[in-house]
Amino acid sequence: MNRTSEQNALSDLLQSLQLNLLMAHKTQVSFNWGETESVPEYNKLYFICEGDGWIRIGNDDYYPKPGQLFLTPAHTTVSFSTLNNRPYLKYWCHFNIMAGPLDLFQWIGVPLCINLEDVSSMTGLFQELIAWHAQDSIVARLREKAVLLEIVSCFLESVPIQVLQHRTEEMNRLRVIQQYVDSRLHTSISIDQMAESVHLHPNYFSSYFKKHFGLPPLKYVSRKRTDRAKQLLTTTSLSIKEVADQSGFKETNHFTKFFRKETSLTPTDYRAAYSDQRLLPPANIIIKAHS
Repeated sequence: MNRTSEQNALSDLLQSLQLNLLMAHKTQVSFNWGETESVPEYNKLYFICEGDGWIRIGNDDYYPKPGQLFLTPAHTTVSFSTLNNRPYLKYWCHFNIMAGPLDLFQWIGVPLCINLEDVSSMTGLFQELIAWHAQDSIVARLREKAVLLEIVSCFLESVPIQVLQHRTEEMNRLRVIQQYVDSRLHTSISIDQMAESVHLHPNYFSSYFKKHFGLPPLKYVSRKRTDRAKQLLTTTSLSIKEVADQSGFKETNHFTKFFRKETSLTPTDYRAAYSDQRLLPPANIIIKAHS
């Protein structure tokens, strides 16, 4: 599976992303800080301010330094201790970030230790995260998720991302499903057809699909039809009827009702609000689905 296909499959998984912050603090650890071969069910992020330490992930040893951000992925074997009688002063948090049935870092492999270019910015983010986590309100729960997502995004922006080797087969199955739907949005699509594309029984396929994508198969198809229609409305000058045809609707009235239900706008109003008329190609353009 090429990198673009991997990114597309991951992108669909992230549509149902669930982020949960468990703990967040700034700590001067003690001289006896340490643990041997634990397997936490959550991710840890350490932002090192001062001190020396040793962390082993699986069979690999790391020595995070001040100014570095270090990730301990969930469900990995971890050992750690202080070094040189200089225990860490660090910001840290524990969290889960679920993409389908697995934690995101069970899908992808990334370097675990990075040098931060903007230490003061990361310091501010962790201070904000800790402050929101200490509050008990609905707004605080929303704010802490937003800040944590920003921290994780900053980390991932700084590293190469690849699907873990032992997840490639399953990611490939998800890619086949995704490509099957994308290539047939101009036609009717049934659960039986989708299941057949990956050689699964329809009953099992429905539960498998919802577990991975976070919504039932036909809801996913509807979302994809909406995305296709939005793209055509804002990047081409195809008529509403032509957009309906290429999004899988034979009746323009049905398409208009569906689109309005999904976006709160009619197709015409959506085009007027979001398209740049200067960029529209000629009206006779036809976008064909890839089989």
